[in-house]
Amino acid sequence: MPGNVKRVFYVRYLAHPCYLDIIAQRGEIRIDKIEHDAADETAAQPIMAAAHAYQIGSARDELPAQFHLRPGLLARMPSLLIVSTNGAGFDTVDVEACTQAGVLVVNQSGGNAEAVATHVLAMLLCLAKQVTRADHALRRGSLRHRSDFMGNDVKGCTIGIIGLGNVGTRLAALCRGLSMQVLACDPYLDAATIAARGAAKVTLEELLQRADFVSVNCPLTAETRGMIAAREFALMAPHAYFINTARGFIHDERALAAALLAGRIAGAGIDVWDKEPPAAAHPLLQFDNVIATPHTAGLTAEARESMGRIAAEQLIMALDGKRPPRIVNPQAWPAYARRFEQAFGIRPQES
Repeated sequence: MPGNVKRVFYVRYLAHPCYLDIIAQRGEIRIDKIEHDAADETAAQPIMAAAHAYQIGSARDELPAQFHLRPGLLARMPSLLIVSTNGAGFDTVDVEACTQAGVLVVNQSGGNAEAVATHVLAMLLCLAKQVTRADHALRRGSLRHRSDFMGNDVKGCTIGIIGLGNVGTRLAALCRGLSMQVLACDPYLDAATIAARGAAKVTLEELLQRADFVSVNCPLTAETRGMIAAREFALMAPHAYFINTARGFIHDERALAAALLAGRIAGAGIDVWDKEPPAAAHPLLQFDNVIATPHTAGLTAEARESMGRIAAEQLIMALDGKRPPRIVNPQAWPAYARRFEQAFGIRPQES
């Protein structure tokens, strides 16, 4: 007999407390919290085994590896129907394994678009105006002459955006407001759609060759892992800047350091890292022409509240048998729908 209680769990933290407030309005949904500091697998296993939904952290280095949703953990969660990430990223989730298991993966894309896009713009302006290099020189007492920090106007410059989703589209609008030219590379969008979002469609190679600023705004997938390496940095102009606020591993950190050391590009703005946070001795932190932040592009009070609200509302929608709007693996829907019906006695709506 299908049960009425719908069980959700999370590990230690959520994007925002409003998530719990919204879920609490639905008495049939039970939420369990696992405190990973205790490392009490005995206590955690029954919770995971009974769960229909897993609200999972998106920052891979903030979530202990044993709670990343990989095949081994999936095998211990026979009732799991949905995994919902706290943010837009989903690299704590093996999407292919979830698809094979009939588990729907949803994220909160768009919830932090304003925060990330303005962070990119802040990095872009600071790089163009030499703000951080001048700041460092003043603090060290090494300023010789202010003309050493001659900057450039961004009006008329070209930004190349890799991935024209929610963040990329908002960034395009901000840059057009500064009279910049906008190019975009996104293999999943046609030229008309990209034009409607305020950019001109180009290949990755053309983008790298033409852009004064290159901004990475795509998810980390098997396709994008290592996408920007030595060959790609070599295509960029010597005066150009590279910015990544998406995910580490999309660009090759060693290749970027080599390009900076050789003067093949002018500088970089990096918010995401292979290991987060990076060690103080990280090679990229030794360059004055690199602006570094610790994965804080999407970290604003407004963005966190938006993420928490979207996550709660989307999960409730899914548990009510409706199709959520932010599905990462839509190909899992048929198997998911069958498993949902077995669990709750109703077939989820296709649209």
